[in-house]
Amino acid sequence: MSDRGTAPSAGPGEAGEPPVEARKIASGYAFTGPALDLGALLWDGACLPGVSVRVPLPVLNRHGLVAGATGTGKTKTLQLIAEQLSAQGVPVFLADIKGDLSGIARPGRDDDRVRERAAEVSQEWTPAGFPAEFLALGGHGHGIPVRATITGFGPVLLAKALGLNHTQEQSLALVFHYADTKGLELIDLKDLRAVVAFLTSDEGRTELRGIGGLSAATAGVILRALTAFEAQGMADFFGEPEFDTADLLRTAPDGRGIVSVLELPAVQDKPLLFSTFLMWLLADLFHDLPEIGDADKPRLVFFFDEAHLLFDDASRAFLDSITQTVRLIRSKGVGVFFVTQSPKDVPGDVLAQLGNRVQHALRAFTPDDEKALRATVRTFPRSAYDLEELLTGLGTGEAVVTVLSETGAPTPVAATRLRAPESLMGPVDVAALDEAVRTSPLHGRYAQAVDRESAYERLGAARPPGPAAPAPGTGAAPRAEKEEPSLVEQVVTSGVFRSLARSVGTQLGREITRSLFGTARRRRRR
Repeated sequence: MSDRGTAPSAGPGEAGEPPVEARKIASGYAFTGPALDLGALLWDGACLPGVSVRVPLPVLNRHGLVAGATGTGKTKTLQLIAEQLSAQGVPVFLADIKGDLSGIARPGRDDDRVRERAAEVSQEWTPAGFPAEFLALGGHGHGIPVRATITGFGPVLLAKALGLNHTQEQSLALVFHYADTKGLELIDLKDLRAVVAFLTSDEGRTELRGIGGLSAATAGVILRALTAFEAQGMADFFGEPEFDTADLLRTAPDGRGIVSVLELPAVQDKPLLFSTFLMWLLADLFHDLPEIGDADKPRLVFFFDEAHLLFDDASRAFLDSITQTVRLIRSKGVGVFFVTQSPKDVPGDVLAQLGNRVQHALRAFTPDDEKALRATVRTFPRSAYDLEELLTGLGTGEAVVTVLSETGAPTPVAATRLRAPESLMGPVDVAALDEAVRTSPLHGRYAQAVDRESAYERLGAARPPGPAAPAPGTGAAPRAEKEEPSLVEQVVTSGVFRSLARSVGTQLGREITRSLFGTARRRRRR
């Protein structure tokens, strides 16, 4: 096997200059505007420290892919890009799957390996920490609790998290529609379970006749899925206060972008949950942000680690929704980077929208590996490198890079030795993490769960048998033999419901806007 960065020799240049072919590659990365420095060019087995490989800041909303086999340095690449985005005033969201990205808040350690890497790529390495918020799904971890309401999450994403099929997903959407129209708040799992149970009762079946029915068999599947979901500790992820995704867009007082690190090790055995939860965050951002088109820098860059978990066993409709979201959210200033082991983990329609690529080494130990390697090579522009050979020979912290230029054209493929992150490459200790969470400005808003009256309480508030109360405004007592109103009639005719119906658009009303994923966004209350 040849040396890393091998390409057909183009002959030496002038004394002290890179070869002609390397200079051609370098010219593709000579941007005039602000850019992130990824590393130095690898050519003919040598690192050329004077030839920088960079990515323009304005194109980071054109999305990207960071891929490579386990142990090739993907996590450090995320950290490197996140640091420089923060320094440029761009907020960043990181999904911390392995629990080792919290170190971005602390200065890195100076050692021989760091100094050697910095010298190789002509990097002026200075230890630095970056402003960070630490989040955790439902408080399962050491971060600020991130919760969503059932209504906010929506039926499509919830169906994926519950493992429902297409027919069951449609039935779940009917349940959401019914709850919306009747003013039954779906805040947590017990609310949804109460509405499903009610709609399979005699009274509920009557209510659904006009819009379609919910079979007992399908309702049973949904209820069992909800019960199993709750038994795994998922109940804490749904409730209030619901996380406001606008809090991901903040900058620190010194102008640097805040890096929001979502701690996920506690839910690694719940891959459907955290992958769909991340899509909820993205869908909510999509609804809240106005269009800005191409800007000088992104509003937010979102790193979606273990991306294959999002696409595994996904329905065609769900994949279409992801594709459309990725396509449209670019114009709102949000960049999305998918991080995974192989580009084949990402559907072709999504992969085609990822303009920036950092491909770490791939392995070719089996026939399937070789097939995946050849497929990966075909996704790159034509290159002077032998990419099949190169991709299997890259070392840790090396990658093949191609990005979009300032004009939107792909840059030449560049084998790159990546720079060293300046923050701590590893987790901070638990005590420091807990202290950062306690002193966070978000702690007072999200730390304490709230359980207010919602569908569960309303549907469970049936009055005992006996004389009914006087009809509103009549003052007359009904006959003792009058039949007790149904639970839904009690809700719909109540003063609270009437007030809600009259006050759409006010603080008592609820704005329900279905997104591509069936999620709903409440009017933000500050």
